[in-house]
Amino acid sequence: MNMTAVLVIVFVVTLLAGVPVSMAMGGAGLASLLWGGQVSPMLVAQRLFSGLDSFPMMAIPFFILAAELMTGGRITDLLVKFACRLIGNVRGGLGYANVIMAIFMAGISGSALADAAGPGSVIIRMMRQAGYPVGYAAGLTAASSIIAPIIPPSIIMVVYALTDNSVSVIGMFMAGIVPGLLLGVSLLTLNWWIAKRENFTFPLPRPSWGTFLLSSWKVFPAALMPLIILGGIHSGLFTPTEASAVAAVYAFVVGRFVIGTLSIKQVPQILVTTALMSSVVMIVVSMATIFAYMLTVLQIPQSVSQAIVSLDLPPLGLLIVVSLFLLICGLFLDTLPAVIILVPILAPVAQAAGINPLHFAMVVILNLTIGMITPPVGGVLFVVSVVTKMPLFTLARAVMPMLITELVVFVLIVLFPGLSTWLPNLFGYTH
Repeated sequence: MNMTAVLVIVFVVTLLAGVPVSMAMGGAGLASLLWGGQVSPMLVAQRLFSGLDSFPMMAIPFFILAAELMTGGRITDLLVKFACRLIGNVRGGLGYANVIMAIFMAGISGSALADAAGPGSVIIRMMRQAGYPVGYAAGLTAASSIIAPIIPPSIIMVVYALTDNSVSVIGMFMAGIVPGLLLGVSLLTLNWWIAKRENFTFPLPRPSWGTFLLSSWKVFPAALMPLIILGGIHSGLFTPTEASAVAAVYAFVVGRFVIGTLSIKQVPQILVTTALMSSVVMIVVSMATIFAYMLTVLQIPQSVSQAIVSLDLPPLGLLIVVSLFLLICGLFLDTLPAVIILVPILAPVAQAAGINPLHFAMVVILNLTIGMITPPVGGVLFVVSVVTKMPLFTLARAVMPMLITELVVFVLIVLFPGLSTWLPNLFGYTH
């Protein structure tokens, strides 16, 4: 048995055994090294560290800290209330509010799991109390939460840019805006159709103008965060990594001094939570680095590239094949390790075929992100299942209309590259 077989078999067996993906990747890489007699404790330690030894990687804990400060300052609750007051008084209003809140949160957290567990749980409870079917509330929340990794700032985009040197973080951020908004519009349209068909007449009381303006004023500083991040990077005031630190400071200032809902006593716990969440990401990245190193040593990327190139597919055909491959991988792999493992293999093939790197990046990220609401591994489904106490199978059926709707958007992104590249081209960030 050669090293490649050991790598693949150990990885698949440990995954099927329920071992966390990060440990499965690290274990498979280490087993392959041992089998080949090339193991060196120093080599393993160096590879673990080299995966994290990157200045742009510092953006991840700072973006997480910014989101936690916003949540700790109850700014997410204010966003939920604002969305409900904005459009909650029409038929299907809380469904619209659910999606609008997710779009706002996407510009703050950048994490689908955080959105589903935090503000998502609040809006689900409100929809259930108003009379919406729990399956619909849970399915819509799960589907809308995956907008978070698409609209900047996005942790997964930072990791992708670190994995593929042909794209920049700011270019990725710009490329994600239109696809993210398209996801939101598609879910709003679906909510309109379902609310009309099912006659969801559960409107909230119409707020007074004074109440609405006060609510708008409170969320306005939070809504400015993505504009400050993108504007600052584009103007050259700071790099994407520095922008993450600016976002964290801005979140603290808004929560503590502008809105006044964040207390100093909350900060230590917020820092602990940030450290725990960041460590999870860092462990995945470092373990995936060992796995990716073994892939490179065994020349698996080159073999896969040659096999795909030999098919002599046109760019669209290649995108379809890659999309189907990613869809299958997304059933078993979480988004972050999938990006670290697969992008070094697939991105060079796409570039050789003449596919715009940013367009390809959006195809990959959107595909894997949609996998978060696709059984059996869909992480967002697990979170929403715990929040609602719904059986996973029941939730998977409830989310199906939303999943189909988002797949339609995905097909549009594949067919029309301009949806991903228009803004980067406009601001000069295309390849």
